Amino acid sequence: MDSKSNDRSKKLATETMRAARLHGIRDLRIEDLPKPFPGPGEVLLKVAAAGVCGSDVHYYLDGRIGSQIVTEPLILGHEFSAWVAELGQGVTGLQVGQLVAVEPGIPCGACEQCLHGHPNLCPNVRFCSTPPVNGIYSEYAVMPAENCFPQPEGIGPVEGAMLEPLGIAIHSVDLGHLKPGDSVAVLGAGPIGLLIGAVARAAGASQVYMTEPLAYRREFALDYVADTALNPDEEDVVAEILRLTGGRGVDVSFEAAGGPDTPQQAAAVTRIGGKVIIAGIPTEDVMTFSPDTVRRRGLTIKMVRRAKHTCERALRLVETGQVDVKPLATHLLPLERVEEACEMVAGYKDGVLRAVIEIST
Repeated sequence: MDSKSNDRSKKLATETMRAARLHGIRDLRIEDLPKPFPGPGEVLLKVAAAGVCGSDVHYYLDGRIGSQIVTEPLILGHEFSAWVAELGQGVTGLQVGQLVAVEPGIPCGACEQCLHGHPNLCPNVRFCSTPPVNGIYSEYAVMPAENCFPQPEGIGPVEGAMLEPLGIAIHSVDLGHLKPGDSVAVLGAGPIGLLIGAVARAAGASQVYMTEPLAYRREFALDYVADTALNPDEEDVVAEILRLTGGRGVDVSFEAAGGPDTPQQAAAVTRIGGKVIIAGIPTEDVMTFSPDTVRRRGLTIKMVRRAKHTCERALRLVETGQVDVKPLATHLLPLERVEEACEMVAGYKDGVLRAVIEIST
């Protein structure tokens, strides 16, 4: 190593950044950690904005999602936009100072799933904020250059942080093979459910029926995308959707609530031969369907595992105004208040849809 490289390494070793690490259940701490630096093919990113996703809240509340368990301090967060701060060796096509949206999953590129075009199913993927891989509730992060997508003029940091959940919605609608004129039901009017409804509408859905127990979310859904928003705590949503569809049921249903009853409700409102797409993550590691419902109707059930090849499409949907993600970012908080943001989302407080952490400008 030459003297100049040695001096740079010494300087980098002393530079720090602020980050929010989960040390245990409901124990998020703002700490000073070593600032990372990019290797060949990588980019140092100055994190601009980061969304508080339901999966982050699962780790915050339970310390795990199924078999994925937090066993050591972990930086949470995976929905983010960032400014390019430094280019690693060999990186082209990006510029320092550029605002980018970031795909948070780093697939291996060599397994059967990757080779067949399904990087979201890669068993060796390194995904931000999935133990033991750190996330991005921090001032800086390093990602492969190929995971960074320049944002067009007019799409700001907060909107950029919403592109990853929009990607989940795009992938969900892709799995449903939605056709123009199809009817859909979306069970759960949280951010993912609302975005699924918006993408379904952009894809040509004729009717969007939504169910949601929280009144403020039903009201938002009606203003945002839904033709009907039903309260499962006060009415038989299955019977009502079947009534509204003349007993036929919808062409495609999307379960986006992660509740104990919603998978079966999604199946029950779907027409014979239709599709049920499961996007919600249940609190308990159990999901229940009635075999009589799914077998006799010949339903196709598909599970949403993250997103696949959606970032550029998400950017185009937002840039062209086909999907407006900004209204869903209802609360903006600084990094120092990330624990407050997690509690807000966990408790459905103050009319929250998506809380976004603003980290830098």
